[in-house]
This record gives sequence, structure tokens and C-alpha cells, in this order.
Amino acid sequence: MKHSLSVAFIVKDEEKIFERILKCVQKFADEIIVVDTGSADKTKEIALKYTDKVYDFVWCDDFSKARNFSFSKAKCDYVMWLDADDFVFKKDIEKLKKLKSEEFDVAFLPYVSGFDENFKPTFMFERERVLRREKNFVWQEPVHEVIAPYGKIVHKDIKIFHFQSEKERTGRNLKIYEKRVASGEKLSPRSQFYYARELFFNNHYEKAILTFQEFLKRDDAWVENKIEACLNLSNCYLMTKKTDEALKILFSSFFYDLPRAEILCQIGKIYASFDKTKAIYYYRLALGCHPDTSKGGFVSTSFYNFTPAIELCLLYYEIGDLKTSFKYHKLSQKFNPTHPSVIHNEKVFSRLKQEKKID
Repeated sequence: MKHSLSVAFIVKDEEKIFERILKCVQKFADEIIVVDTGSADKTKEIALKYTDKVYDFVWCDDFSKARNFSFSKAKCDYVMWLDADDFVFKKDIEKLKKLKSEEFDVAFLPYVSGFDENFKPTFMFERERVLRREKNFVWQEPVHEVIAPYGKIVHKDIKIFHFQSEKERTGRNLKIYEKRVASGEKLSPRSQFYYARELFFNNHYEKAILTFQEFLKRDDAWVENKIEACLNLSNCYLMTKKTDEALKILFSSFFYDLPRAEILCQIGKIYASFDKTKAIYYYRLALGCHPDTSKGGFVSTSFYNFTPAIELCLLYYEIGDLKTSFKYHKLSQKFNPTHPSVIHNEKVFSRLKQEKKID
């Protein structure tokens, strides 16, 4: 049985990019819903070229309320959400068409927000992307909104690419959180985690450290967020010249789950400045890890292959082991042959071959 699919957007001032994703969506959606939160440009005019279901929503510093409003306008069997700066490649559009013939309540799809020059994913995580409308799922959290999934849940390899807009680099999200904290609101574990991240991203390192520390003490926090918090907190410590604290918090992440390559590479990066033997050890451990997006956490795939390979190439070169350095150069070349560092290293090793210093 083929089901119908609504695709819902919440947008504001997206005239420069919006048509790109609308052209994708018209190829698989049965209904397109656009909720505008106060555009001063031609966003609504562009939307009306693709759908007559364009609605106004008075912005109230709450993404969940806007997202729930967009879902309330859907009439199809399934509802999918997207942002104006998302993109769906042709092969994934075809997969979405096939997905409409399946039975499920929630479909989790990979969200790719980091990629190399060939659009090979380097950073991604799963999101609840397509939901059965009659289940009346409700978005929660004012920023980084989320739905608590239930029922029949499926995980599909249908990638949604997110080309981050300039607007997301402003302090918008931090202002929303600070307004709520100032009002005396007790933040949920998820909100406290993302509040700490916003503090970090906006260079408020000391306050971010305190907020991450408070978050890690919570028994009701999601383990994936705790692991990520350890990584973010280590960066805060490094920015405030607290190297020992950075290492301690990274090692404490092992309490929550098996070591992740992202954590191991961070440990290797720290040790590289004063103990290359230990740095080599942790980068080699990272190469033995395997990325797993099914747990829902952030996954930086380059830390599982290219990053440790290129760093091991450098470290072995620095300690004079040219043979092993060359081995890791070839491995890094396999993962990303067009990376500037790989191209540079290839020239170095070509010269060393001519000089008979390596085979």
C-alpha cells in the first residue's frame, strides 16, 4: 500500500536557498507545508510557487511550537520535516518514494551536516524524520526540538544533507536559553546540554565548563549527550589552558560506553604535543573503532579513518620511522586522496623515494 506524505517546513528569510530544497521535495511529497515565522524577504513568494499551503506563525522563541503548528496543518498519512537549508540527492529521493510504501510509526534517517569536498559524509547523526500523522507526535524543547518516538521504529539509510546557513552561527539559540534561565526555568537535561554547547560555541568557556559539569551530574541525562559533553568540555578546558582536566574528562567518558574514535583522537591530539608514543597509541585505537549512528549520537566519521591515519603519518615521520609513516600516508590517501595534506605528503614521499630513504 502506498501512503501519502506531507513535508513540513518552518522558515524565515530564506529566499537565497529555499528553492533548492523545494525542487527536491516536489519530486516525492504529496503535500508541502510552509510555516513562515516573520520573513521580510521573498521567502513566502518562493514557497507559493510550489504550494498554496503557506501559513504565518508569530515567532515566540520556541521552535517546538512552530514545528507543532506546521504538523497540525498536515493531511497526509506520514509527515516529514525539513529545513530550508537541507538538500536531498537524487538517489535518496528515490529511496523516499519507496519509503512511502512501508508501514512504520517513526523512520529515523541520517542527518549529514559535515562532508568533504566530494560530499562524502564526515559528520552525521540520526533524526526522527518521517512520522505517522495519526499518532499525533508532539515536538518538545524550545531549541534543538525533539520528538519522543514510540511504536514501530525503523532506521533507513536515506541521507538528508544540511548545508548550514550563516544565521545559525549567530547567538540566536544562546539568547533563547539565557532568557529561559533568567526567568528561573529549570532546564531539561537536553536543554542543559545544548545550553552548555551554545555557551561553548559563543566562547563563554568558563560558564560552559560549569554548565557541562552540572549536566554530567544529572542521572536523567541521555548517555549519548554525556559522551558528547565530555568531548565538548575537554575543548573548553583546552581553551582555558587546563590540559590535565581535558584529559581527565575524556577518560571519564569511557565510563558511559566503549571508547569512541572522536574521544580517542582528541586524546591523541593532546598527547601529540608532549608524548608522541601515547599519541600514536590512541590514534591507532581510533582506527580500530567503527562508527555507529544507530545509537542516535553525533558521529564524526573522519575520526574513524582519515584523521587518525593522517595524524599517524605525521607522528611516525616526526619520530623518524619513515616506513611506517609511509604506510599511514597510503592509508590516508585511500580515505581522502584529494585532501591538501595528502597531496603535500605524496610529494614528500616521492622525494624520499628518489633519495632512496624509503622503498
